[in-house]
Amino acid sequence: MEGYFLGGFWMLDIKMIRQNESDVKARLATRGVKAELIDQLLAADQQRRDLVVKSETLRQQRNEVSEQIAQAKRNKKTADEEIARMKQVGQQIKQIEEKLKEVQVKVQDWAARLPNLPNPTIPVGPDESYNVEIKKIGTPKEFTFKPKPHWEIGEKLGILDFERGAKVSGSRFLYYVGLGAKLERAVYNFMLDEHEKEGYTEILPPYLVNAASMYGTGQFPKFKEDVFQIQDQDLTLIPTAEVPLTNYYRDEVIPTEKLPVYFTALSPSFRSEAGSAGRDTRGLIRLHQFNKVEMVKYCRPETSYDELEKMTINAGNILEKLGLPYHIITLSTGDMGFSAAMTHDLEVWIPAQNTYREISSCSNCEDFQARRAHIQYRDEKGKLNFVHTLNGSGLAVGRTVAAILENYQNEDGTVTVPEVLRPYMHGVDLIE
Repeated sequence: MEGYFLGGFWMLDIKMIRQNESDVKARLATRGVKAELIDQLLAADQQRRDLVVKSETLRQQRNEVSEQIAQAKRNKKTADEEIARMKQVGQQIKQIEEKLKEVQVKVQDWAARLPNLPNPTIPVGPDESYNVEIKKIGTPKEFTFKPKPHWEIGEKLGILDFERGAKVSGSRFLYYVGLGAKLERAVYNFMLDEHEKEGYTEILPPYLVNAASMYGTGQFPKFKEDVFQIQDQDLTLIPTAEVPLTNYYRDEVIPTEKLPVYFTALSPSFRSEAGSAGRDTRGLIRLHQFNKVEMVKYCRPETSYDELEKMTINAGNILEKLGLPYHIITLSTGDMGFSAAMTHDLEVWIPAQNTYREISSCSNCEDFQARRAHIQYRDEKGKLNFVHTLNGSGLAVGRTVAAILENYQNEDGTVTVPEVLRPYMHGVDLIE
């Protein structure tokens, strides 16, 4: 099968790359991929294809010689020359197969490090300064006092304990205490209930996954430094529930009538935050461990961009019901995640910083992850196709708590509980 080797499919369709080389180079250049890498990949792939042809030709020759030997034996004739020739052909096949394995490993390694092709409609640029705002929802509150940062509010109320978190685990860890823990629980239970209303099936996934799962969603091999791995075992603490949710159907064919599939899950997320030294060293914005409610979809290719818009609305629905101002931006080619073809970020208003901060990324990965994880469906004509996968935060729970503490703070240091959360807080309407 074209595009199938080493037990896996190509991450990007190699036939498509060969047929659209200039376009692929131009689009991946906007993501920082040099044309030389594409040239090397295509040259190595040509070498691989040539070796496959040579191997198949020699196998055919060996079969013919084998038949000649059998014929000679039936006629009670000697076949020493044919036997020597078959041994020689067998040795050639062995040498070619060994070379083929080397080339395949090289090709797979290069291909695995190529990011997804960006959708042609998204903004082109090297970083976040090229992101484009789509919509702004809600008006930031005008305080009659200087708003405090959420970590200061939480510490004074005794509901966030960063000092003991650092003592027990290290920096970027904390304890939620009393009404802080209850608020966190209220937030994620509210999110899960809302997503259930929107048709998502709740999943409680594993928090440790194998390397094949990390590879399937695009975290491996390129981003191993960003995660926590279990020493001497093929297990990694999940950086997001996207990984176990997307791998749920790995190596499977999803019945067409099941599509689209919507999953949601609450899970802890574990991140090493490599490269983030000095950024958001205080508070709930950038932690090594945090809770997140994730949304994942599997769908047919022709509906995936409609599903992306729906997913973005689902995430925004949470913020609107919580009364938190936010805006939606489309990420540029240089700011987008490795596996995404298009990403809409939702950024919530953080009063103490006087700016919007990311609280959700909703991405359409098209068939990029499905190719890596071998997730297919069979269409009406019986043909196997790759599904499109989407994922989004619905939402990052700690950042939601931070936004609530800052947007609902009062001058006396108390925090008003958003109305939709009060039933989850057993009627508590004020944290004091």
